[in-house]
Amino acid sequence: MQLIFSSLLKYDSEGNLKNDLTESYEISEDKTLFTFYLRKDVLWHDGIPLTAADILFTINLISDPSYKSPLRYNWQGIETNLIDDFTLTFQIKSPYVGFLNNLTFGILPKHIWEPISSDKFTLTDLNLQPIGSGPYKYASFQKDSAGNILFYKLTANPNYFEKRPFISKITLNFYSDDESALTAYNQKEVMGINSLPPQKLNQIELSKSTRINRLNIPRYFAVFFNQTKSFPLANKEVREALSYATNREAIIENVLDGNGFPVYSPILPGMIGFDNNGKKKDFNLEKAQKILEDNKWEKGEGGIRSKDGKNLEINLLTTDWNDLVQTAEILKEQWEKIGMKVNVNSLSISDIQQNYIRPREYDALLFGQTLGANPDLSSFWHSREKKDPGSNLALFGDDTTDKLIDDGRIEFDNEKRAQLYQELQKKIFEETPAVFLYSPEYIYPVNKKLSGIGIKTLISPSRRFADIANWYIKTQRVWKQ
Repeated sequence: MQLIFSSLLKYDSEGNLKNDLTESYEISEDKTLFTFYLRKDVLWHDGIPLTAADILFTINLISDPSYKSPLRYNWQGIETNLIDDFTLTFQIKSPYVGFLNNLTFGILPKHIWEPISSDKFTLTDLNLQPIGSGPYKYASFQKDSAGNILFYKLTANPNYFEKRPFISKITLNFYSDDESALTAYNQKEVMGINSLPPQKLNQIELSKSTRINRLNIPRYFAVFFNQTKSFPLANKEVREALSYATNREAIIENVLDGNGFPVYSPILPGMIGFDNNGKKKDFNLEKAQKILEDNKWEKGEGGIRSKDGKNLEINLLTTDWNDLVQTAEILKEQWEKIGMKVNVNSLSISDIQQNYIRPREYDALLFGQTLGANPDLSSFWHSREKKDPGSNLALFGDDTTDKLIDDGRIEFDNEKRAQLYQELQKKIFEETPAVFLYSPEYIYPVNKKLSGIGIKTLISPSRRFADIANWYIKTQRVWKQ
């Protein structure tokens, strides 16, 4: 999609929004009316001009429940109007600073897709042989006998409105697992691998001819505490002690081979409001022990602490993904050093979603969350999201923190918004609703012959192609005029 389709706005190599199909836009003084002026030089891959009607058509598909778009929620209550062939407006009910981030979806050609009904939308061959307006055009693909795609070929779009990409052809090969992809790379069948697990970097045999791109991506992993299901975790001193008893660096080294960085809140480095000077709870085993002792958690038989007849014992739940299972076992070892008994249980993601997350039936949940480009924390940390289908896994929040989140959603001044999120970060530090662990780097190995990759921050893995038009393999010497 990133290679074939264009959008109103897109992300640059730093993860910031920039114009794509848009020439310019204006925001009204009350921050509820957005007027977009489109480029007039954009052609679909079949030569038909792209206009505002194509954008309205795509938005109407997204908004129509019969098409079951995952983006539909973003477009509830938004009024879109065509002004002319190259101008349209979006009227939102109340200010929302993240609205511009919702304009990064791919635009579909109305003249191609309009005859396709919703019941045939996912079945049409247009999904595999698409017409877009992006830097690359569909060329061909091949399937195996089971219907799995083996490779997908694209060619440079000679009429691309920015500039024709230097690389004339791209083939995307598909493999069933990491081992197969690594074998193909080592045999020089491919020049890059999408998201290689850090533990497998040492399996690259062409290390001297490989450039390892380590990219930031806005996601983190944490242990979320359900204080309503666990007596020990309902006590603030226990949550604080667990944070101090967590050696994040050791986890990163053992699980990620050092390819990540420790985190202490959902506001990550580089995000608006990140404050590295906050009262984070760094690893300090002695302090963790003292906190528990000062709060009458006494060690008993087997070294397990107890208080008021209740053992310091929790059930730690996570998915059966290898990295998280390994992380859970390291946490068990670290936390048992302060006199806690930890029972680790790993299950499939579907089992956890249906039987534990939805009913909130867990003591502590080791899980990951991806924030996206706009650090809107309402989905994960607003109190209205405590119950299913909300994603507030720590069941965190009160009127004070909710107001900080709500005000942050409508504050367009970055300095003022940063202050709001710094206050929220302080509250999270104080309450310790979760033990934040790490943010893994996105590992993208490519052959050194492939140059021009300038991406540093990824909003999502597919955005690694954001500057694809600048990539190149060969250069030529030319005489200066």
